[in-house]
Amino acid sequence: MNPTGYREYRTPGLACSWTAALPPGAEPFVQRVLPDGCVDVIWAGGGIVVAGPDTGPMPAVMRPGEEIAAVRFAPGAAPPVLGVPADALRDGRVPLRELWGGEADRLAEAVAAANDRRAALVAALRARMGPADPLVAAMAGGLAEGSVRAVADALGMGERQLRRRSVAAFGYGPKTLQRVLRFQRALGLARAGGPLAEVAYAAGYADQAHFAHEVRALAGEPVRNLL
Repeated sequence: MNPTGYREYRTPGLACSWTAALPPGAEPFVQRVLPDGCVDVIWAGGGIVVAGPDTGPMPAVMRPGEEIAAVRFAPGAAPPVLGVPADALRDGRVPLRELWGGEADRLAEAVAAANDRRAALVAALRARMGPADPLVAAMAGGLAEGSVRAVADALGMGERQLRRRSVAAFGYGPKTLQRVLRFQRALGLARAGGPLAEVAYAAGYADQAHFAHEVRALAGEPVRNLL
């Protein structure tokens, strides 16, 4: 059971926004964050931190009395807003002030003073968003379904160029992005109650053993424990 009241909100243009809060009398809570290709911008009392994209499980500690408001960018969407390539953030928890300087501190103060902190953070980040890069969407969609070579051919670029673009946009090379997207697709199917052998086949794994190996590699524990 998660005692933080974690809640996601549909947020057009973003993967989602979310909130969490741990009551003052509670014990500290550690959440295992799993790779999903996304980048989160997280406000807490001490400021704003940028999280991910991750290549393995990352512990996130919430302390009693802490409140969080956050925005989650879909894979490839964060770099134009944050001003750095995604691989500069890979497996990191980076204070936003390291990217934006004093503007990050002013934003943290504005969010802290807002009646609806989540809405204030969403509005500020949306104001920096431009039109979506169609190439990024095509890379993500293609790599979720096809081979690296097929995607490179479809986009009219070589595999090395595809890798460079993928690392800058997603923080991962194309093969790692494929693994993460497949892992998340399989988790969704497993959480819906599908038999694990069927989940493995539907998600594109060679067999259930392959699925189990990838879950341990990306989540750090067996799939049944994770579920």
